[in-house]
Amino acid sequence: MATKLCARNLGSISAVAAVPTYDRALLSPGILHFGVGNFHRAHQALYLDRLFNTGVGHDWAIIGASVMSSDERLRQSLKEQDFLSTVVEQSATESNARVTGAMVDFLMPGNSADIIRSLADPAIRIVSLTITEGGYFINPGSGVFDPRHPVLISDSADPENPKTVFGLMIAGLKERRSAGIPPFSILSCDNIPHNGRVTRDAVVGLARLSDPGLADWIQDKVAFPNSMVDRISPATSTRERELLARDFGIEDAAPVFCEHYSQWVLEDRFTSGRPALETVGVQFVPDVTPYETMKIRMLNGGHATIAYAAGLLGIQYAHEAMEHALLRPFLAKVEHDEIIPIVPPLPTTDLNAYFTLIEERFSNPKIADTVRRLCYDGSNRQSKFITPSINDRLKVGADIQGLALVSALWSRYCFGTLENGQEIEPNDPEWSRLNAVAHLARQDPLAWLAMDDIYGEVGRVPLFQERFSAALLALYAEGVESVLAGYLEGAS
Repeated sequence: MATKLCARNLGSISAVAAVPTYDRALLSPGILHFGVGNFHRAHQALYLDRLFNTGVGHDWAIIGASVMSSDERLRQSLKEQDFLSTVVEQSATESNARVTGAMVDFLMPGNSADIIRSLADPAIRIVSLTITEGGYFINPGSGVFDPRHPVLISDSADPENPKTVFGLMIAGLKERRSAGIPPFSILSCDNIPHNGRVTRDAVVGLARLSDPGLADWIQDKVAFPNSMVDRISPATSTRERELLARDFGIEDAAPVFCEHYSQWVLEDRFTSGRPALETVGVQFVPDVTPYETMKIRMLNGGHATIAYAAGLLGIQYAHEAMEHALLRPFLAKVEHDEIIPIVPPLPTTDLNAYFTLIEERFSNPKIADTVRRLCYDGSNRQSKFITPSINDRLKVGADIQGLALVSALWSRYCFGTLENGQEIEPNDPEWSRLNAVAHLARQDPLAWLAMDDIYGEVGRVPLFQERFSAALLALYAEGVESVLAGYLEGAS
């Protein structure tokens, strides 16, 4: 019988999993984090747990927060196990379990008053967030903050009762300024190019709608370091809970399974101090840009490259996609021919070796990363992971046949049927619109590229229009495997 995860059972659990070696009763919060999902608990929370195990940084524990009522179930599950999480790190050959204890509380989702009270607490010196790529109110076409969203208009009209993460942070900063308390730093841990700048634009932009003076103060006083984060951590299902109970004898309502690999690169710019994360493997650099460009273009762009073809072929998992006779070569050709050549070089980093590591990570059968997860939210991800590479190649007059095919595969996926005719369940916040435009694009491919909020000026470049149109029409006429085979054979 599995042992329920909770503080009183850590002694017995220590026989099968690593457990905190520090006294959690001596922890005090220094970070408030929005978005307590699998990635956060497998990444930032795990780095802090490692730090606490060295005997230092115990005033940097995490308080969780959320604006989504749907997170209440997770909060309750974590509360019932004393905010402990089991993280199972998996390589292709072994799995290791670790119980992390860096979180000490999780505020009621949507309870603005409690969240603002915590944000105003001088003990909170960093506010971090993993709210997904779509949570930043960015216009994909222009790449800048768009204040026209109804919830932002609501926050600007009633800033004392905010409903967004950014509105809550602004309210907390306003109270700190009034009380003479130094501001906290704001640290995005989402997969967005220049995520610190993007977050600053959202916070300052929203504040400016209701209080320009406060907006100026935030822009002048608050640090928004850019960061690059990397670890594959799929969604938890019954499968993962059963594996944990079977293989480790631990009953955890919300375990996290992730790959063994992990990377975190941070700019060392913080308003009110930071934990000594460099002692547990975090890289601090003057400029994250080259690292994030490499990761977003090659890894996230790589996921997007295989996702929609695999989805259309009915493949369930990423490692199964990598076993397909056409998909792994397709990924390699797009990466080597079109992505890697326009990734800025990094000192001490061999981009070809980095791609080899990506292939190994995608092929890890223990991760069981679903293709459906990789296909999700293309309306936000394509403009960040694929379109920038297209844009950079077009600027230097280089061809984009492979990347245009990636975009065409996304359009074909949004048509809503697999190659065998089976219906695809909605898999994007913008699914209704994407599905309607995809049906138009079957006859008129340029209708897809006319979505300015996703493609912007790139969608009007003749070479991209030509390559995309040819690829999309071929996908409907010949099928996915035939088109991939033609691309790999070098057919134009």
